[in-house]
Amino acid sequence: MTDIKQLKLTANRNRKRIVEMVYQAGVGHVGGALSVIDLLTAIYELEVDFSEEKRTRVVLSKGHATPALYAELAQKGIIDEKDFPTFRQINSRLQGHPYTCDIPQVDATTGLLGQGFSTALGMALVKKREQDPHRVYAIAGDGETQEGQIWEALMMAAHYKLDNLVYIFDYNKLSSGHPTNEVINLEPLADKLAAFNYHVIVIDGNDMEQVVNALKEVRTVSGRPVAIVANTVKGKGVSFMENVPKWHSSGLTDAEYETAMRDLSAREEEICNEL
Repeated sequence: MTDIKQLKLTANRNRKRIVEMVYQAGVGHVGGALSVIDLLTAIYELEVDFSEEKRTRVVLSKGHATPALYAELAQKGIIDEKDFPTFRQINSRLQGHPYTCDIPQVDATTGLLGQGFSTALGMALVKKREQDPHRVYAIAGDGETQEGQIWEALMMAAHYKLDNLVYIFDYNKLSSGHPTNEVINLEPLADKLAAFNYHVIVIDGNDMEQVVNALKEVRTVSGRPVAIVANTVKGKGVSFMENVPKWHSSGLTDAEYETAMRDLSAREEEICNEL
């Protein structure tokens, strides 16, 4: 799948899946899942082939955004949507954080924030040693980026010139309760990454065309790792959720669910009518 319009439709269907899952389960980190879903959709649809023994790997370091991961894995036929109501329930495959033992296509068990970049670093080092040409993509939240282990991994990846490693920052500007940069200021984030000797790409992470172009640019880089600063909107696509801290983690009422689905159905119609 390479058509931008198709990818937009898939991401929008995934947004519906996210809302459906959190609504049925009554719990979930919906805001950050909606901000990151365009990135996850594009990466899995364009870069990951589950039929390959050695393949591109994806580490969702912001593990609480599992509704986004599960939505895309449902799109790929790996999980069944009928299991959505079991999300975050005891003994469910759909745990609140990614868990490789229950879903082998999940590449890393994450959730203790700050560790995913280090996991991806190890994967990339092994791929280099084994001359595996596939890349490793790792996605962190901006609040998570305030953790020291993130910066240790950034330094080490640059030291080893891991051009098979792509670090992505879901920069939605809101952590669990406050604006991210009021807690600890990350700016100037792109300049800091460039100073670490990264090839830096700054995009609107909710603009599918920009996301796809960034993934194309990644393939042209050699001799150093890539950092994508993806400016996103927490709760993207649902009118009452966008940029509202409450929706970091919250269930939906019946009325909220209906409004969210109307918003996303209207967006689907807009995409279908695009030239």
